[in-house]
Amino acid sequence: MKTAPASPLPLWLQKLLRPLLDPYQRYRHARLIHAARVMVGLLVSMLLTTGLNLPHGEWASVTMLIVIGGLQHHGNIGRKSVERAYGTLIGAGLGLLAVAQQAYLGIPLLTYSIMALACGFFAYHAIGKGGYIALLSAITLFIVAGHGYNPMTDGLWRTVDILIGIVLALAFSFALPLYAVYSWRYNLARGLRECATLYGRIISGQPVETDEHRTLMAKLNATMVQLRSLMPSVSKEVKISITELETIQGHFRMCLSTLEILANIRPSGSDEAAMPQLQALLSAEHRAISRQLIGMARALQEGATDRLERRCAPALLESPGDVAIASDLVGYQLMTRQLLRNLDGLQQLLAKTARRWKI
Repeated sequence: MKTAPASPLPLWLQKLLRPLLDPYQRYRHARLIHAARVMVGLLVSMLLTTGLNLPHGEWASVTMLIVIGGLQHHGNIGRKSVERAYGTLIGAGLGLLAVAQQAYLGIPLLTYSIMALACGFFAYHAIGKGGYIALLSAITLFIVAGHGYNPMTDGLWRTVDILIGIVLALAFSFALPLYAVYSWRYNLARGLRECATLYGRIISGQPVETDEHRTLMAKLNATMVQLRSLMPSVSKEVKISITELETIQGHFRMCLSTLEILANIRPSGSDEAAMPQLQALLSAEHRAISRQLIGMARALQEGATDRLERRCAPALLESPGDVAIASDLVGYQLMTRQLLRNLDGLQQLLAKTARRWKI
């Protein structure tokens, strides 16, 4: 039997670097990694601009903070850097024109009018698509020109400093990148585990009117909202279409809705004969649902995508046959089967896209 090749790194160094090299650990320590990356980037920016004795070098650091200071995910940093570059070039060009006009014509009212008109144009476009570029163009216009009295050389140096900040921010975005797909994977895995916990409470007859149950539902709803906010960045990073991500999101949302319905139509605690009957009737479905939820969660978290190939028995996905069951339990049985079919569809989608999100 072949053994795995030994790592070239010493064991103590592997343990030390684990939070940086392991995707799940990197996700868990995302804030610390992001803070360290920003600190090192700013230190490099200050040393570079000071060492080269660049005038107004602080603008390189300001630009770096603007581009990556509030952005964790790698998919956003590249887009923001490009938008920042466009905004910088547009604003710097107009700022230099304003400085040149003031230097050669010396008409302050004309300078103010040109700058106000340009910012009005940017404000018009700041609401809607491309708003970030428009806003940065207006800000850079005043950074470069001031009120029109800045020397031309100052405007040029500030433009150079801002572009240096963009380059540094983009370079540091590739240092231990914090991919949005990590957050998407592990949040979805946690959500599926919580669904399994919620389902266990329902089938075991635990009360659904308690604060514990409501808190669990609230956490699942918050997870669903968070997953949706990550979709554009995930799509850019791993080339999964928004349509596919929407379909996965739809299956997860349907899972939550079905669990909520099951909690509401479950036989009441006063009906002591109903729950044992349901436990016996749906025992295979209960096992399959729990296995699917935990299996998908482990595949997402640990990368064990072979679990996604383990489909449930086809007979369980079909409509129930003619089995003697109380009329008030038929709905519960049908919704359980519906949950099983929905989870099977989610499992197929995750298996189909596993090669792309497993990074």
